[in-house]
Amino acid sequence: MSEWEFGPPDIEDFFRYANITAFSVSDDEQSIAVATNLGGTFDLWGLTIGIHYPHQLSHMGQMIHDVHYDPAGRYILFSADHDGDENTQMYLLPPQGGTAKILREAPSHKQLILHVSEDGNRLYYASDRENPSFFNNYRLNLETGEEELLVKGEGGATYIAQVSPNERVFVVLKLFANTFIAGFIVQDGIWHSIVPNPQTPHVVYGAEFIDDGHLYVTTNYEREFSYLAKYDLATQQFSPVAQIEGQDLADLKWDKERQRLYVLAHAGVEDRFYVMDLTVNNPSLQPIDLPVSLVTSWTVARSGTVYVLGQSEIMPNNLFRYTPGSPWTPITDNRSMGIDPNTAVHAEVVHYPSFDGTIIEALWFSPPAERRNGYTIIWPHGGPQYAERRQFRSIVQYFVHEGYQFFAPNFRGSTGYGKTFTTLVEGDWGEGPRKDMVSGIEWLFRMNMAQKDKLFLMGGSYGGYMSLLLHGRHPEYFKAVVDIFGPSNLFTFHDSVPESWKPVMDIFLGNPVTQAEKFREDSPITYLDAMTRPMLVIQGANDPRVVKQESDQLVEALRARGRDIEYMVLEDEGHGFSKKANEIAVYRKIAEFFRQHQ
Repeated sequence: MSEWEFGPPDIEDFFRYANITAFSVSDDEQSIAVATNLGGTFDLWGLTIGIHYPHQLSHMGQMIHDVHYDPAGRYILFSADHDGDENTQMYLLPPQGGTAKILREAPSHKQLILHVSEDGNRLYYASDRENPSFFNNYRLNLETGEEELLVKGEGGATYIAQVSPNERVFVVLKLFANTFIAGFIVQDGIWHSIVPNPQTPHVVYGAEFIDDGHLYVTTNYEREFSYLAKYDLATQQFSPVAQIEGQDLADLKWDKERQRLYVLAHAGVEDRFYVMDLTVNNPSLQPIDLPVSLVTSWTVARSGTVYVLGQSEIMPNNLFRYTPGSPWTPITDNRSMGIDPNTAVHAEVVHYPSFDGTIIEALWFSPPAERRNGYTIIWPHGGPQYAERRQFRSIVQYFVHEGYQFFAPNFRGSTGYGKTFTTLVEGDWGEGPRKDMVSGIEWLFRMNMAQKDKLFLMGGSYGGYMSLLLHGRHPEYFKAVVDIFGPSNLFTFHDSVPESWKPVMDIFLGNPVTQAEKFREDSPITYLDAMTRPMLVIQGANDPRVVKQESDQLVEALRARGRDIEYMVLEDEGHGFSKKANEIAVYRKIAEFFRQHQ
């Protein structure tokens, strides 16, 4: 073997990349602030156009959720939590970087950045400090420090989604369920529904003022998929404008100078991008090819340049720039050193019939035949009102490189397949989706794509819950099981979620009093006696969504029964991984666990 010949990449090689989670472009477009874990933990870093090396802006080492450049260049505004607790606080940073200054500190509460005025002098934000269940919305004058309460949340979590150019009119969203987010126009304290009947369950996804009297919205009101509509404030008229079959039109951005409306759409496991030129007669949505499979975040600058942060199965989040009439230009080059783009495996989209004839879409990763080790990992996604899409997962690429196959169904309740399909999981966490998973496994067997005695099971959040439930009700399928912060008992989970979740839980999950038997039937902890396979449980100590007790009670009960169970608690994490060292340690442990039980 020559000295310049190397062995196969280690698991750490797949995870040693910088993830960008948010960004903001300065008004002159000469600087970009990015939230990234380039240094191993998350901070703000700066990119200067024309300089091919980033510079660090903050030194907090915490997950950053949002970032905004002051249009006048006086500050950078961002929000961050502490060790995964999701209690985001707001901070101001000097444009050149330095020590962050906290704004309106509220320990143990959430402060959410909503909007920054065009002159940068006023900040709109939501907080649960005085309204834990529904949030209040405020306007803070950054020049004088004066603050005013604009909208008091009632009936559902309430957020200002958009502000008119004259700052007199607000688009306000009320969340009654993930599948029922109503939109309202609020002016001088008077509320008007955007859609004709606000009592009809629907979702308003995006809204954009094109002037002080008109806005465009995306909504699935009275339709299966979200479409583009226009609202006239003077006449209160709601008018559908455009839709694309089988796609959810979601986010909107307005290019005021060129009178162009950009629309991001979700098309199953990928995203699509469109522009509508409002200067022409009979404007229509025109497609623009994306440089990525999924868009994480995007913006349109005053110049009309579009900036997109996005990813694919083999590429982590990267920034791209688009000027109409020109191709996309990459700004960053994040890459996983363990992945060779020429040989990496892309997902195949497959479909199978479930127990009741419903067709389920799934992603299937399979290495070349000569590299397969015979084992398949079953992956139920989180959410559950979410979907497994063409996103970047280091662990998937690592396992496929090691010879594993990877199967990720979008069971009923997943997003992207119409409103009705998404609602099917509400009040039925453990029956329909579980049977969809089992039907998928049986389909793999029938198609000779997987072997009956060589299945592993792994999932996170709702996927962790489903992994536990499948283990308890169908242990014969699996050699070993990994649960990453999944609920184990629906009764205790229902009562321990964040306060802002509690008003929607009866729709989302069900009622533990009136549906007690259903809760027992769908709780993994009901089936402890059948959980006989080796298990690995991962839990963040600060998880506010699935609290540590959910894993503690499961592990304690199984250990009392003498079961083979390993328990890994991350003391400085929440519902996910904000620190690269923790992420690598967890997935190295999972890889070793699966090798041990082959």
